[in-house]
Amino acid sequence: MRRLRNRLAGALLSVLALSLTATGCGGSSEAAPGGGDSTSTPAGASVANRVEPLARKPEPRLPVTVPSADGERVTVRAADRIVPLSGSLSEIVFTLGLGDRVVARDVTATFEQAAKLPVVTRGHDVSAESVLSLRPDLVLAETTSGPEEAVDQIRAAGVPVLFVEAAKGLDDVGPRIEAVADALGVPAAGKELTRRSEQRIEAVRGDVPHGQEPRVAFLYLRGSASVYLIGGKDSGAGSLIEAAGAVDAGAASGLDKDFTAITSEALVKAAPDAILVMSKGLESVGGVDGLVKIPGVAQTPAGMDRRIVSVEDGVLLNYGPRTDQVLKSVVAQLYGEDGAK
Repeated sequence: MRRLRNRLAGALLSVLALSLTATGCGGSSEAAPGGGDSTSTPAGASVANRVEPLARKPEPRLPVTVPSADGERVTVRAADRIVPLSGSLSEIVFTLGLGDRVVARDVTATFEQAAKLPVVTRGHDVSAESVLSLRPDLVLAETTSGPEEAVDQIRAAGVPVLFVEAAKGLDDVGPRIEAVADALGVPAAGKELTRRSEQRIEAVRGDVPHGQEPRVAFLYLRGSASVYLIGGKDSGAGSLIEAAGAVDAGAASGLDKDFTAITSEALVKAAPDAILVMSKGLESVGGVDGLVKIPGVAQTPAGMDRRIVSVEDGVLLNYGPRTDQVLKSVVAQLYGEDGAK
């Protein structure tokens, strides 16, 4: 059962990871809200390329036995050599203050503190041999991590593997942080980081302009692979769009699936006032100039106004300790620094 779910949920992650590998982690062509220079980025729009660890470094108290999202119970006896199988899980470990225990990374862990670690996974392409060669005493996995055979091989070697529910929205920030913290034997630090993260998110939400409710469509773009998708209600971007005081245009237009191939008809029906994209996706289609050439985009209010919101791939849908920065970036680009858009 998990094998089928992994294959379905991992398809987009694989495309993302391959694109990150091909293009690196550099900048992108982004658009200022409301149009103008397609290579400019509004002030305050970027997400910091570093994580901010808790002020006090916690000391793990092990062993612990914790529930895993795959239905198993996992006993963690040591956490000196940790391998997180996603950038999001790496971010949590580093922000808890235990980054010096991480010995490898996924290609999507693009923040500065993790940059020099060896890459042993690429989204949905876990290499059991590479992971085991680093002698980990704990592997942290998403419920979408795979292939299943690789994860089973890691477990068969006696390495504890903790599965964490994949992020779907803002409500997952706290549970994901606390699941990782509990497994690392630092539950108090997990609660502290959850409080900090949720308070910062709420502070950004408090600054969102009221009464505007622009329609925002989330587009998943990978020009090199000819992948052009519009997000529906299960895309993972809905709660972020709503927290920014906007309407998820794809979901509101009746798109029930996570993603649907872009068509002129779908875009006209969604009628977005703005388009949300990952920065590498925008770069892969040639920036805003290339984006508006995709059939149907130029006919939307967003396309006509060149109103594009772009956020780094490795952080947009992580729903973790930097989500407040992501939300702040989306709000700044969507409304402008003064909220006048």
